[in-house]
Amino acid sequence: MIAQTMNANDLVKTLAGLKQEQFSGNLLVKSTPREGIPAQDWNFCLFLGRILYATGGNHPVRRWQRNLLAQCPQLDIGQLKTLVVNISNPASLSAVTTWEYQLLHLGVERNQISREQAAKTINGIVSEILFDITQAIQVSFQIKPEHISVPVQLALLDPGLVLGEVQQQRMLWQKANVSEVHPNQAPNIAQKEQLQQQVSAPVYQNLVKLLDGHRTLRELGIVMKRDAAQVTSSLLPFLKSGIVELIELADFPAPARPSAPKPAESTHAPLIACVDDSPLVCQSMEKILTTGGYRFLGVQDSLRAIATLLSRKPDLIFLDLIMPNTNGYEICTQLRKVSAFRDTPIVILTGNDGIIDRVRAKIVGASGFLSKPANAETVLEATRQHLSELVED
Repeated sequence: MIAQTMNANDLVKTLAGLKQEQFSGNLLVKSTPREGIPAQDWNFCLFLGRILYATGGNHPVRRWQRNLLAQCPQLDIGQLKTLVVNISNPASLSAVTTWEYQLLHLGVERNQISREQAAKTINGIVSEILFDITQAIQVSFQIKPEHISVPVQLALLDPGLVLGEVQQQRMLWQKANVSEVHPNQAPNIAQKEQLQQQVSAPVYQNLVKLLDGHRTLRELGIVMKRDAAQVTSSLLPFLKSGIVELIELADFPAPARPSAPKPAESTHAPLIACVDDSPLVCQSMEKILTTGGYRFLGVQDSLRAIATLLSRKPDLIFLDLIMPNTNGYEICTQLRKVSAFRDTPIVILTGNDGIIDRVRAKIVGASGFLSKPANAETVLEATRQHLSELVED
């Protein structure tokens, strides 16, 4: 489905409708940028209308770590992060391929956390994401149906129940008169001398330790064992006077898996491009094609796709059918108007397999049609076939 624009509050109706339809796949949400606030992207993975997991936003690592520590305060997060090297085949663990979900699963599997703690962690993460989305003035969304099997599920959340919790949180922030403050901001003492004059010495020392600009309001809430809205409300006099300021923090780095050595890349090997807004699809295609001995070019920004392709001139292009802002048909049409791409094989990638899509793909000049998710054998066979036809011509 092509991206649609809506008010953030309409997300409630969207999730309710997906639950009723027993939808399985991904719901991609993007906020409209505002002055001083960049756009954010979130992704909900749903199975039969229930939420398996959600990720995205500007603090995915902080959010994961914060909610996990709230449920498992004695857990060694650093030790758990080292398990990322054991995620050799995410699809074998579950339908959710984000490292956050995979580490929760491995933590349960190794008895470092209980299944109940993992479920509560996921509930907290999803609630925070929905809260952040409702703070956005306007968002666009895209629904991507996918066949999902669930060999392992840590949580299966009812969207209505989670949204009810989020609504209660919103009311707390409104009652505290801090609804305009974002809980991902970090309080920092801007005027220490003025603060020292207004509070007692013990309170001052405590505030200096807490308000160091290294912890968000949500993280302070966990440290102080209070709701983030209450923490923000208690700081309101200092915020209004300018003694305390709110600053933006960067996210923590995600745990990195040691990258496997890549096969030696020949400068004479055909260059294969994949235009797809999904990082997971591009990563999968890169692994398949580079292992097969080809050079790879991944393009996730659909608006810059044609310019990127023109600068690199790939020998074959895999092109996603459904992307934000544009679609594969439009890009294919534009490419065929460029002399450099008149004969370049262009294979449309799509989760749909309808006859109408195939006919339309031919009309706009596509060379072939490949259904997602495509396995390595299918991708390599299509690549060999189209490149050989190009040589014969």
